[in-house]
Amino acid sequence: MKATALSPDLMPVLSRGKHRNPRRGACFMEFASYLAGEPWSDHPRCTHPLLAAVARAVNDYSSDHARAELAPLIPSVIGVTSADPRMTVLIALRCSCAAVPVAAASRQRALAAGILACQRALETLDGAPDPQWAKRIDVALGQVPDAERWAHEFIESMAGNLPDTLTVRTASSIVGAAVQGIAQACISDPDRHLHDLLVDVIDDCTQWAQTHTTSRTAPQPSKSEPALLRLSRR
Repeated sequence: MKATALSPDLMPVLSRGKHRNPRRGACFMEFASYLAGEPWSDHPRCTHPLLAAVARAVNDYSSDHARAELAPLIPSVIGVTSADPRMTVLIALRCSCAAVPVAAASRQRALAAGILACQRALETLDGAPDPQWAKRIDVALGQVPDAERWAHEFIESMAGNLPDTLTVRTASSIVGAAVQGIAQACISDPDRHLHDLLVDVIDDCTQWAQTHTTSRTAPQPSKSEPALLRLSRR
């Protein structure tokens, strides 16, 4: 589905959280469901679930003024989805790489471990990350050497107990930690960082979907997931 830009007269007033119906307000993804002609929901089928999770989190953590600036992006998430697990990994990787340099030190370890989990998943799927993403990983981790060192030690200590793939629950936890980390970071303009993150994730997913047409089965949850899941929530 090709989305069209919203005109100023149709620009919605976005608010935090989930809303029972449009009369009670709308968040980013609820308005997307409306534009897509789907039943009212903040989990519409028209958008990749993890991309939708990023949009909901950015919507909720943005200030009221900054949230209004997200509205023009709503049409661009409609029809952007895939069953290929690579899209899930790339969304989580984009978020964690963006957050780890600016997040509080207490959160950087979990985000660094999330980056390594994404790298591990891409190596399982493709043998190695795309050079562009490999460089992004190196740049992000290079800014937090202590967290990177800890994350490598953690991954090595869990050898045999961590899945090679990135499960949906773990990816969602990485995204949640990343968005919260940016929102609560001691930086001059967290709203702008959140806005830019959502733009980048949408662009990544759109470009990826346009160049990859083969759908693959998403990985099944693993019994070994809780260790990394608990880590990402710290």
